Amino acid sequence: MSLDLSWWQFTAMVVDYAIKFVMIGVVPGGRKPSSANAWLLLILLLPIVGLPLYLLFGSTFVSRRRHRIQVEARSALDGAWAGPEGVERQLPPETASVVHLNRELTGYPAVSGQVRALWSDYTMTMQRIAKLIDDASATISIEIYAVAWDDTTDVVFQALERAVERGVHVRLLFDHIGSAKYPGFKKLKKRLTAIGVDWNMMLPLAPLRARWRRPDLRNHRKLVVIDSRVAFMGSFNLIDRSYLMPGHVRAGRQWVDAFVELEGPIVGSIESMFAVDWYTESGERLDVAGAPKETSIGSGDVLQLVPSGPGYLTEPNLRMFNSMIHNAKEQITLCSPYFVPEESLLEAITSACYRGVRVDLLVGERSDQFMVQHAQSAYYEQLLKAGVRIWEFPAPYVLHTKFVLTDPGHEGAVGVVGSSNMDIRSFSLNYESSLFVASGPLLGALEQLGANYLAVSRELTLERWSRRPWYRRYVDNVMKLTSALQ
Repeated sequence: MSLDLSWWQFTAMVVDYAIKFVMIGVVPGGRKPSSANAWLLLILLLPIVGLPLYLLFGSTFVSRRRHRIQVEARSALDGAWAGPEGVERQLPPETASVVHLNRELTGYPAVSGQVRALWSDYTMTMQRIAKLIDDASATISIEIYAVAWDDTTDVVFQALERAVERGVHVRLLFDHIGSAKYPGFKKLKKRLTAIGVDWNMMLPLAPLRARWRRPDLRNHRKLVVIDSRVAFMGSFNLIDRSYLMPGHVRAGRQWVDAFVELEGPIVGSIESMFAVDWYTESGERLDVAGAPKETSIGSGDVLQLVPSGPGYLTEPNLRMFNSMIHNAKEQITLCSPYFVPEESLLEAITSACYRGVRVDLLVGERSDQFMVQHAQSAYYEQLLKAGVRIWEFPAPYVLHTKFVLTDPGHEGAVGVVGSSNMDIRSFSLNYESSLFVASGPLLGALEQLGANYLAVSRELTLERWSRRPWYRRYVDNVMKLTSALQ
């Protein structure tokens, strides 16, 4: 009996050390040091737990098919969008450098666009989308992370039903995991089919049909395109602002978002991104409007679509944010519900403070996600000591808008608004869509939106934050460590 036990102990020890030895050479490949160290710590301390988690969530491999489609799409962009470089040359040098960076990483150029409105009222936004759907005559393309047919969104789905009845082709993409967790998901799919909507799930998990991938990869993009003429982009999901979950309803949580309504050549950029995502999930190729041949800046906004996600190995959104912050001279406003900065972003923000730039960070007083709340809190002390002014949007509202604005009112002012949070997940694991604003009236609208948020927020001071209990510090630091597991 003792010999059998000793043999099993020896075997277990050999397997344990073999796993650790192999993973030390495997995990760091293609991964940032912070992420590699976090995974190795988990595997070395708890190999029985750490190894399965790494195999399930830690792989940096994106399916060959998805990666091939992304490469093909980039090649097509390089050919089709070869014209509008004249716009880039007319921008201030530092702005032009960011535009060049974005184009080099994603293929999309800066083009003109007319901003019809910056929508922030939940009910009015749904009604506006429904109104434009009722005006549609040919096609409607919707790509939304979380979708639910509820009392708030019913106005949109009723409009989609009317559109189908008059011959409009309605295409809808929604994230599988992002939507499946909300009430009525199974019924939603049946209702969409019944009214004639052509729908597909993004990044579906269907192992029985050989559709399996990392379950933590998500398509987080949010956009609407109507008749290739008008588009919406921003942070709204197609769901009631309580997000329907019993816990949210009991707590009285209400999401606060923003959507930009756009016309002009920028709509072609957004539609082409949708076409790539639609083809990826359905296999159907869509014809989209041709690329504009612009040579000068008009009276509207100069805008640039910046997609990002696992298919983009260079993290375009992170590099864009870093470049904007490094270029800022007077003021930076950051608004993100989930703020867990990557190392280079943290250094860019604190460096801006040290060189005299005012930095305002807008976050929620209480997040809807426990781990994210504590992970981002772990950075507060370092940020406050550097001089960042942190503003907490009052609970139970969930500030879900995502935007960055630098040097408003000054030459070289730029901004970004879209679906991307300023966290590690949005930089590496989520497919995101951001709108870089190189110039134009949208910058003023974002400045006013930020002022509205600041007016109702409470500033978090270093003195108040230093009084938090020891166990809060401990939980924050543990959650900070888990944020690097990617």
